[in-house]
Amino acid sequence: MVSLSTWFRYAAHKFEYSISLSWKKYNVGQINSTELTDAIWKNFFQGKLTYTHWTKGGEAMAPIVSPTGGTLLVRKLANLSPTQVFVGDVVLLKDPEKSDDLIIRRLAALEGYEMVSNDEKDEPFVLEKDQCWVVADNLALKPKEARDSRLFGPVPMTDILGRVIYSLRTAVDHGPVENRFVPVLYPSVHLISFETYTAHKLNVCSYCLCNSGMALKQDGPVLAVELDVEEMAKNNKA
Repeated sequence: MVSLSTWFRYAAHKFEYSISLSWKKYNVGQINSTELTDAIWKNFFQGKLTYTHWTKGGEAMAPIVSPTGGTLLVRKLANLSPTQVFVGDVVLLKDPEKSDDLIIRRLAALEGYEMVSNDEKDEPFVLEKDQCWVVADNLALKPKEARDSRLFGPVPMTDILGRVIYSLRTAVDHGPVENRFVPVLYPSVHLISFETYTAHKLNVCSYCLCNSGMALKQDGPVLAVELDVEEMAKNNKA
């Protein structure tokens, strides 16, 4: 049973998404000013904040994603801004090397982060506006095996299609996706070293990054209202 307060928070998220999505369509000329209000209410009453995506799996994101594949619940994001997507989020994005494919990776850095290599021959650089750095969870994999930003470099934020919030590996093995900190390198604080680049946020101390908590807070009401494990299991091909 979903509590009334959860319903209110869910409705607030849905209304915010409806406004953002409709305004985005208005700005690119897909709808005109007279259609804007109708689009907002249509998205609010008829739309959902999530969709399911089946992935064929692989070792890169184990154990969140089973090597044999599974069904994921993906949270829609109208605006890919620092208030909607966070370092530590697991995201569904277009494959930078295969434009027709999609991959699951974790956000390690956003625009404004300085990327620092543990190879002195590599020059540090700062991620530009609307760029992000994504990594595989399985750090035992080499860059070519993991197929993440250590191999193909920064990714445009516009390639992100949503945040993965629930993973169904089998009918009896499923649960919410943990949005957590990723290994990063801050000035004077070496947490872990990637094979190539790690990241630190310019002018921000390591204790200021509470991104994973923000994602869980935003997604909690959405999961409570829209999660249907039985329906996900029916669509699971694993």
